[in-house]
Amino acid sequence: MIASFLEYLVLEKKYSKHTVVAYKKDLTSFYEFCKDVYDIGSLTEVNYGQVRSWIVVLVEKGLTNNSINRKISSLKSFYKFLQKTSQITSNPLVKHKSLKVSKKVQVPFTYKEISNVIERLETHKDFKSLRDRLIVELFYSTGMRRAELVNLKLTSINFQSKTIKVLGKRNKERLIPLIPSVISTVQEYLPLKKEINSATPTLFITIKGKKIYETLVYRVINNYFSNVSSKVKKSPHILRHSFATHLLNQGANLNSVKELLGHASLASTQVYTHNSLEKIKQVYNQAHPRSHKK
Repeated sequence: MIASFLEYLVLEKKYSKHTVVAYKKDLTSFYEFCKDVYDIGSLTEVNYGQVRSWIVVLVEKGLTNNSINRKISSLKSFYKFLQKTSQITSNPLVKHKSLKVSKKVQVPFTYKEISNVIERLETHKDFKSLRDRLIVELFYSTGMRRAELVNLKLTSINFQSKTIKVLGKRNKERLIPLIPSVISTVQEYLPLKKEINSATPTLFITIKGKKIYETLVYRVINNYFSNVSSKVKKSPHILRHSFATHLLNQGANLNSVKELLGHASLASTQVYTHNSLEKIKQVYNQAHPRSHKK
């Protein structure tokens, strides 16, 4: 039952391996709970009261509301699948409401902080420095996700059209323009990459010629930005956040930013408007004909 659902996620929904593993972990954990506590042999027998009991256990274990909501989201998708395939007649989670979570405003890097990192990296021309500089520049100039950057191929870049092809969530492709400075860095980086004589087709590799991995990318961003920023969170996602916020601050259209980020809906993109609100207020106060009247 769980196996057929996971197969559906891979083949029909085109979910990534990482996401499918998370679903499997959540469903297996819930099944073990139901079997141990309620002696239930099949997840088709579950009622909402038993789901609530599992939530209580998760709270007692110290899981955050965000983590619990993600696990319940896995259950919701699973039971929708069971209903869709006529394995159950009613969904036990149909009336469930997500636990309340406090919205944390993520503070983007300033343009100065990003410039400082790039300028420091520009003083070194070895393979590692050029690779790391290109990572920073691509994150900030394209807004791509960490997993998307890791999986970029040499063939992803089209020098003629000055674009990069990104494979996003659910295998959706999007083309993002490349600014001249990034193209220049790519052209500096590629000869040094070639010297390493790596067989991997990916754009980014380690010094040993292996495909770069997500933990290393996080470390690159965290290490360099720790030298120039006192912000609590210094990650690839904050660079993506900075990309979107800075575009909106400069008057970019929300729909355009949505397309560049690879969001499925505007609701996901609108989270970045919170950081540009102060800029919007400044523009409003400067531009509105009655803003200076008392």
